[in-house]
Amino acid sequence: MPDLSLLLAMLAMLLVIGAFAGVIAGLLGVGGGLVLVPAFFYAFSALDYGGPQLMQVCLATSLATITVTSIRSVLAHNRKGAVDWQILRSWGPWIAGGALLGMLLASQLRSITLQLVFGILALSAGLYMAFGKSEWRLGQAMPGGTRRGTIGSALGFFSVLMGIGGGTFGVPLMSLYNLPIHRAVATAAGFGLIIAAPSVLGFLTMTVEISPPYTIGAVNLPAFGVIIAMTLITTPWGVRLAHAMDPKPLKRAFALFIIVVALNMLRKAAGW
Repeated sequence: MPDLSLLLAMLAMLLVIGAFAGVIAGLLGVGGGLVLVPAFFYAFSALDYGGPQLMQVCLATSLATITVTSIRSVLAHNRKGAVDWQILRSWGPWIAGGALLGMLLASQLRSITLQLVFGILALSAGLYMAFGKSEWRLGQAMPGGTRRGTIGSALGFFSVLMGIGGGTFGVPLMSLYNLPIHRAVATAAGFGLIIAAPSVLGFLTMTVEISPPYTIGAVNLPAFGVIIAMTLITTPWGVRLAHAMDPKPLKRAFALFIIVVALNMLRKAAGW
C-alpha cells in the first residue's frame, strides 16, 4: 500500500493539472496532451517515480484521457453538423495504423529519448501556433492516394510519441488544405479518438518497472480519473472566458508557454 501522504500529494497535483488543462482546452480549443504530458512528467518526477519508463506512463495516461474527451467533443460538434465524416472514414485507417506504430516504438524507447522527441515536436507546434498564418495553404482540398496514407500515418505516429490527440497536428493540416477552421476543429476531435483508442490498448499491455501507484500497464488510473473529472468541471469555465475576452493574445501567450515547456524538456533530456 503506497504511503498515504504520497497519495494525497499526488491527488493534489492531479487536481491542479486537471483544472488547468480543462480551462486551457475550453479557452483556446487546444487539446490537453500538450499540457498533460509535461505536467504528469514533472509531478511524477517530484514524487520520485522518475523511472526509465516514466514518459511512457505520461503519454499513455494522457492518451487514455483523450479517448473520453474526444468522444464527448466529436458528439457535441456533430450535433452542430460540423464533423466531416468523409475525412474521418478515408483518413482513419491510416491515422490508426500510424498510431499503433507510434505506440510500438514508444514502448521500446527510453524515457529520455521520448523527452527529446516531445521537446522537438512541442517546440515545432508552439512556433507554428505563435507565427503560423491563417492564409497559408498547401492545396485546395485534402489529398488522397499515397499522400493521404503518408501524411495520415505520420500524423498518428507523431501524435502518439507526444501523447496528444488530433488537434495539434490535425487542425493546422486541414486548415492548410483549405478546410474551414470550425470544420477542421470538429473533425480533428474524431482524429483524437482514432489516435488514442488503439494506442491505449497497446500501452495497457506494457510492463512498467517503476510506476506511480495504481498503474495498469502504462496507464495511471488515478490520473486518468481525476483529469476526466476536473476537465468536465473546468472546461466550461474556459469556454465562458473565451466568449468574454479576445483569445488571440491568450493563444500567443499559450504558444510561448508551450515553447518554454518544450525547451525545458529538451534541457532535461540533455542533462543540463
